[in-house]
Amino acid sequence: ETLKNGLKVVLVPCEDKKEYMITYATKFGSNTTTFTPIGSKKKVKVPDGIAHFLEHKMFEQKSGEDPFKFFSKTGTSVNASTSYDNTRYYCYGTKSFEENLKYLIDFVNEPYYTDENVEKEKGIIQEEIKMYEDIPECMLENKLREGIYHVHPHKIDIAGSCEDVSNITKEELYKCYNTFYNPNNMFIVIAGNFDYKSASKVIHKLLDQKKNRLETIKVKEYKEPKTVAIKEQEISTNIKVPKIGLGYKFATKDFKVDDEFELSLYLTMISTLLFGRATIFREKIRSKHLMTNFYFEWESIKDYKTLIIYSETENPDLLINEVQKELENIQIEEADFERMKKVWIANEVKMIDYVDTTVSNIYYDLINYHRVIENKVDLIRNMSKEKLDQILSNMSFKNRSKVILLPNKIITKESD
Repeated sequence: ETLKNGLKVVLVPCEDKKEYMITYATKFGSNTTTFTPIGSKKKVKVPDGIAHFLEHKMFEQKSGEDPFKFFSKTGTSVNASTSYDNTRYYCYGTKSFEENLKYLIDFVNEPYYTDENVEKEKGIIQEEIKMYEDIPECMLENKLREGIYHVHPHKIDIAGSCEDVSNITKEELYKCYNTFYNPNNMFIVIAGNFDYKSASKVIHKLLDQKKNRLETIKVKEYKEPKTVAIKEQEISTNIKVPKIGLGYKFATKDFKVDDEFELSLYLTMISTLLFGRATIFREKIRSKHLMTNFYFEWESIKDYKTLIIYSETENPDLLINEVQKELENIQIEEADFERMKKVWIANEVKMIDYVDTTVSNIYYDLINYHRVIENKVDLIRNMSKEKLDQILSNMSFKNRSKVILLPNKIITKESD
């Protein structure tokens, strides 16, 4: 249901399970740094990384109680995460459902920022940023996004830079919280072993009373060019085996598919049939000893889809040529297409058996498609080879950004 103040609530009781999972989330992530605060008419720009910083500070309560310790008393795990377009707080347990639900809602609804605790957090997050900067995979990911996007903040690391973090203030945190942590921009998803009437009663009591703020949140829109920002980057770093990152950027409108979820199904089908674990391509590059790992995914920003590929390889140029050759000569057999549909349907049925997966699927539906997609099996079953071929005919793989990480050259000096 949707409460009067705009909060979306999704409850999925599963009486045959022992555990439950609660997720309380806001559609506010690192991509949003320029916006008009609630109650203001003037647009502001806050430092990059502030959504991630805010998430950290939510775990500091005015009472001094540590949420981690509270949940651990009943063997319940709690955590949070910030992405490019959302922040979520979640707990997973088997006991004290109502007590934990109340506490999760309360601690997310009661921010406590002071000049002192904000300053203290800066050093902690700056150390976290430095730690990730030293991880080659994180460097590869960040450099590739810088290469793909010209102006969109998706090119900026979720945590921001150390300088960004040093500029965050208590007042800016409250502006972000009051604007984006409001019911009209949030949702709560619960699945597992719980009494839905009890859950609904708690949610209505604690959240229906939260101030109605149904106004539209105004955020900056970015005019991202169709081209990639940087075509090639080659970086020397402290690794033993080279790593590659490839990003293929597509304008969503070129696919001529109106429904976002339907388009995501077909794009994922194409990449899986090309590069999945059981493909001829994987067998070929394995037999040629061209890679030690290989990973691919699709990511989206407004108006664009990007196919991302990461791999570790002793022969970067050769592997990149093999990938490019595969993409420019796509041949998908109908039998393979139908087989993969059956695999996906089986996976959808299997995933229903896992409480955390059920919550995650609903959560990502609400973030990516703004609705819960309840008929995924039917949508998969109705996928057609003709539609797949139509989408393929509108794809060009020339708009590519490439990053290669190479081992530092070891310079030795001969002794006399």
